[in-house]
Amino acid sequence: MALKYPKERTLEIMDTTLRDGEQMQHVSYSLEEKLTLSKILLTEVKIDRLEITSAKVSEGEKQSVIKIVNWAKEFNLVEHLEILGFVDGQQSVDWAVSTGIKTINLLTKGSYKHCTEQLRKTPEQHLKEITYTIQYAIDKNISINVYLEDFSNGIKDSPDYVHQMIDSLRNLPVKRLMLPDTLGILEPFETYEYLSQLLSQYSDVHFDFHSHNDYGLGTANALAAVRAGIQGIHATINGMGERAGNAPLDEVVIAAKDFLNVKVNINERKLYLASQYVETFSSQRMANNKPIYGKNVFTQTAGIHADGDKKGNLYGNRLAPERFGRKKRYALGKLSGRANLEMSLKELDIELTEEQKQILLQKIIELGDKKEFVTPEDLPYLISDMFETLKTIPFELVSYSINTSYQLRPVATIKCTYYDKVMEAYAQGDGGYNAFMNALRRVLQAFKLPIPQLVDYAVTIPPGGKTDALVQAAISWKIKQRNGETVTVTTRGVSSDQNLAAIESTIKIINMIISQQNH
Repeated sequence: MALKYPKERTLEIMDTTLRDGEQMQHVSYSLEEKLTLSKILLTEVKIDRLEITSAKVSEGEKQSVIKIVNWAKEFNLVEHLEILGFVDGQQSVDWAVSTGIKTINLLTKGSYKHCTEQLRKTPEQHLKEITYTIQYAIDKNISINVYLEDFSNGIKDSPDYVHQMIDSLRNLPVKRLMLPDTLGILEPFETYEYLSQLLSQYSDVHFDFHSHNDYGLGTANALAAVRAGIQGIHATINGMGERAGNAPLDEVVIAAKDFLNVKVNINERKLYLASQYVETFSSQRMANNKPIYGKNVFTQTAGIHADGDKKGNLYGNRLAPERFGRKKRYALGKLSGRANLEMSLKELDIELTEEQKQILLQKIIELGDKKEFVTPEDLPYLISDMFETLKTIPFELVSYSINTSYQLRPVATIKCTYYDKVMEAYAQGDGGYNAFMNALRRVLQAFKLPIPQLVDYAVTIPPGGKTDALVQAAISWKIKQRNGETVTVTTRGVSSDQNLAAIESTIKIINMIISQQNH
């Protein structure tokens, strides 16, 4: 039986990465980071609404809001900014007025238990105070949306209370009623049932749904809400939020577009960019297998999958990496097959005989059995070691010296060759690798070679590793391909010294860039 969907409509998206997402443990954004993320989310990702903080948090937070509002005024985006406010008489409203913000999302109680036990007030008392705060906000030219906190428990355990709140609030100057699954206790089937009933009964009310991910159902519940006809969805970049986080914005937006009859104003090609910035500023790394954002998501490992792609994109779906400014990759290891290798060689413009391919593939499998990983960027080095096919690596680090001393800046001296040219350079830095990179930039500039842009740097050692353990440095770079497209590529280096592992990874990306320029 085919499912029937509501008529096509535009789904409103509110991002709360900077407010609810910042409640994640050990996450705090600086003023400049909040401003940068606001610019990306509003002007590039094209978020409909952006919730940026809670009222009265701190003086620093107030200055952040003022700076974001002043920037937004230049682009007529102030109406897209919102803050969380409280039922506290005039305090939250006055705070909002002092920052220039124009919209408050008022936090009220959405369950009888929260109202009577946390506030220790009757529903009538709570509604009286809510009404006063709303009227005062309107007098100050502040728009109001209302959160019904703990709505999910409320609709389960005290539905009469929820209806009492909605019946009262719908008669006040409130733009939206926002229904949070505050503790992440809903499952998709009941989410659909509860919201379908409310949307049918209150067809004149704009409802938002705000899901948390405690059971891993944040995205599923958001889609159930959309399926029921909800007008707005709240989410965060990378699923940021306290406990298990909120519904990840990318998953909600892409699934709603692909599976349900809705439109969104989001620029999906910029979602990965926003994810990378949030990951950097929050220091919270995403799992490699995180849908859409994860580093492994568009990497095929099994040889049969690569073979099917080669013969007709047989393992493709609507989640094409190009939608998100990314690219499909083919892993090399004991599970990969000939097709994986051929796809990787083609990408690097390397030609081998059939016999050489077979020998190389066997070597890759052997390394995989030893838990040693080979990336496509490693292939020129592996081939050079095994065959005479690649007689020289164009760019080589001949010698180097990195010195660090107490209370003195680290220094690096390097000597490099580029074909038959030789260049030496010296530089200081904030760390050993930084000093090396500063010296390397001088060499690359002298050779008129592009300087790769480092976007991520991760160091790992085996669990339980000792001080002499091998270190793997995985560095992600942004490079421009021959067709002008910018892509992110990761190279890896392995050494018992962290700096040397990073240096090995760096030399690999330079040779990869040179290889692309020469073909």
